[in-house]
Amino acid sequence: MIDSRHTPVFITYGLFAALFLLGSLQYEGFGTLRVFLNLFTDNAFLAVTAIGMTFVILSGGIDLSVGSVIAFTGVLTAVLIQSGWPLYLVFPLALMIGAVFGASMGCLIHAYKLQPFIVTLAGMFLMRGLAVVVSERSIPIEHDFYHAVNAAGVMLPGRAFLSAQALILVIILCGALVLAHYRRFGTYVYAIGGNPESARLMAVPIARTTIGIYALSSFLAALAGIMFSFYTSSGYALAAVGMELDAIAAVVIGGTLLAGGSGYVIGTLGGVLLMGLVQTYIAFNGALNSWWTKIVIGLLVLVFVCFQRLNQPGLASKKQRTKTVRRTA
Repeated sequence: MIDSRHTPVFITYGLFAALFLLGSLQYEGFGTLRVFLNLFTDNAFLAVTAIGMTFVILSGGIDLSVGSVIAFTGVLTAVLIQSGWPLYLVFPLALMIGAVFGASMGCLIHAYKLQPFIVTLAGMFLMRGLAVVVSERSIPIEHDFYHAVNAAGVMLPGRAFLSAQALILVIILCGALVLAHYRRFGTYVYAIGGNPESARLMAVPIARTTIGIYALSSFLAALAGIMFSFYTSSGYALAAVGMELDAIAAVVIGGTLLAGGSGYVIGTLGGVLLMGLVQTYIAFNGALNSWWTKIVIGLLVLVFVCFQRLNQPGLASKKQRTKTVRRTA
């Protein structure tokens, strides 16, 4: 029998396969390896962001600042490159700023027992404002390394192309899977999201883990900002508006509980691919307005949230664990 915790992931990939098959039957050229791999290339930066968001939501938190971090990283990278800074300084600096910023939010959340929603909302406004301060206009990036990376990849049969961005996504995904399921950090994340009181009694390092979770999320958002600058060959302070909501939607569609404690990184990838496939299907149709993408994604999020509520395997056990901890205390 299939573990009920895995059911949302199977449903996500089942919907992806069904929609891909439907598009293949309706439109010529839809069901090709080229279209499939393009989903990875076009959504690589969103997938990297959503992977970081998965750890946050697994812990029972939320991070609304990732879209602004992407925009700030992109515009900062563009300005520094156009000013003549070497790339081996620009990229580490941008990633370090992202990680420190996330760690700072984690410190505030843990030390002052603040709601992650409020702290990261403030972080969203802060980073978006800093991005505008750095530059209000879109800055094109003209650099040989950017041209080389955008042209790099693996050519496959059928004019399919596995881009460098897709390869980076695969590497990040593998690292996230190992971190979530084969390292203590991942165990601590699940423990905090499942029951913070029990996690504290089991000597889980709450402070260090919370800070690490938000540092990881912002670090991956900064990396996504660099990837986005490669994708657009520019930096713009108003880029990635609303991408934090897309990342949350991908995590939810991928089967991660908003309450925390249950979910899988591989499910988040499925959520991103399903959202990208919806957009591709609408593009192939040609007769539908692009806003139908948002409508369909909104419906998917609503359906998955309702399904989570009806099929919440850890709800009863979580209540039972809480009662047991209280009796023990």
